[in-house]
Order: sequence, then structure tokens, then C-alpha cells
Amino acid sequence: MTLQIILLCAAAFAAGFIDAIVGGGGLIQTPLSFVVLGAQPAAAILATVKIPSFCGTAMATRQYLRQVRIRWPLAVVSTATAFFASFGGSLLLTRVPNVHFKPIMLVVLIGVAIYTFVKKDFGQRPARDVPFPVQIRAAVLSSLLLGFYDGFIGPGTGSFLIMAFILVIGFDFLQASAHAKLTNLATNLGSITLFLIKGKILWAFALPMAAANACGGYLGARLAIAKGNRFIRVLFLVVVLGTLLRFAYDVFRGFL
Repeated sequence: MTLQIILLCAAAFAAGFIDAIVGGGGLIQTPLSFVVLGAQPAAAILATVKIPSFCGTAMATRQYLRQVRIRWPLAVVSTATAFFASFGGSLLLTRVPNVHFKPIMLVVLIGVAIYTFVKKDFGQRPARDVPFPVQIRAAVLSSLLLGFYDGFIGPGTGSFLIMAFILVIGFDFLQASAHAKLTNLATNLGSITLFLIKGKILWAFALPMAAANACGGYLGARLAIAKGNRFIRVLFLVVVLGTLLRFAYDVFRGFL
């Protein structure tokens, strides 16, 4: 069990660091948790990794709140929507398998990777002046879809949220990262609420992983704020490509 905790804490630290900058930390934390805790039910494993995800995201969010101006009316709408959507996604997770969603996400990730690579100024230009009613509608829709996705599957949610805040709401990478962290915090909290009710969390693993993830989130957020948009864009593309390869592996393994 000691070796299991060491491996899981290392993964949690790396996940918190990556997640604080561009999202997608679940790409590291979730697969390794399934390897180390393979004897446990899938719902229990996903419930357990939500605790460190929440702590790391909370630490990163705190850093962003001190440095980046938040559009609070927009943030309140997106976080409230994301909370209930994630709760619903996690409720569904306890009842049905989620394997059928991976081929869909693989197609989405291919599109994300191509767009980000081709669009060299993606997220680096100044924030666009998008009308506030349009931003609200976009925030509700993206938080609803991605909140449900995070509750049901999870990995890559932070990256998808950053994309949504850039493409349809008009933020640059730094603004998008800050608002995505707040929304991701709400999705984690929605899932945790459901899993607490269901009694699925393995606390012996969740608590040390939470401390490691929080440390990673703290360092990652400080680095992102110091380095700015160009650094975030590069790491964003790396994480998207990594997520793409992971989903491709899962999907094609299912056909073999």
C-alpha cells in the first residue's frame, strides 16, 4: 500500500502542475490510478481522484484570483451550471459504462489538435469584445456539456474549458485559464458531492494525493502567470496531443 500511495502521489503532483497551466491533468492521474488501484470498482477510482483534482484546482484558482481579473457575473453562471451538470454526469457514471463516449472524444481531440497547431495565434491575441449576452449563453452551454463530461469521464476537461473560453467567449489564454479553473472547481465539487452521498471515495488514497496535487497546482499556476500566453499555448498543445494519444489507445484497444 505504501508503494501505491507513492506512485499515486507522484502522479497527483504532476497532474496538479499540468492542470494548473492548461488543464488535462487527469490524463496523468486517472490512467495511473486505474493501473495502481485496478482491483477497485471504476466508480470508486474515479471518485477517489476527484478529491486531489479538487484540491489542486482550488490551489491554482487561488493563485489566479490574485493575479487575473475575473468577470464574476460570467463566472457565477458557469460555475453554477457546471456543478449541477457534473453531479448528473457522476450519477450516470454509477449506473452505466462510459466506454461509448471515448470514440466521440477522440474525434473532438483530433479537431482540437489540428486547430491549435494550424492557428498559430490561438489564445495569444488580446481578448475579443464579445457581447455579454453572447458570453452568458456560451458559458451556460459549454459548462453544461463539459460539466456533464467531467462528471462522467473527466480527463481533458480543463483543456476543453480553456478552449471554450477562448473560442466562444473571447478571452486570451491567461484569462481563459483563470475562468476555466473556477468552472473546473465547480465540476469537481459536483462530482464529489454525488460520490460522498454514494460512499465511493477511498480516503486512504485520496487524502495524500490531495496534498500532492495541491502542491503541483500551486507551482503550476505561478509558472503560468509568470510565463504568459505563449508558454501556455505550447503546453496546451502538448497536453491535447497527449490526451489524443491516450484516447486513441483506449478506443483501438477496444476493437482488438
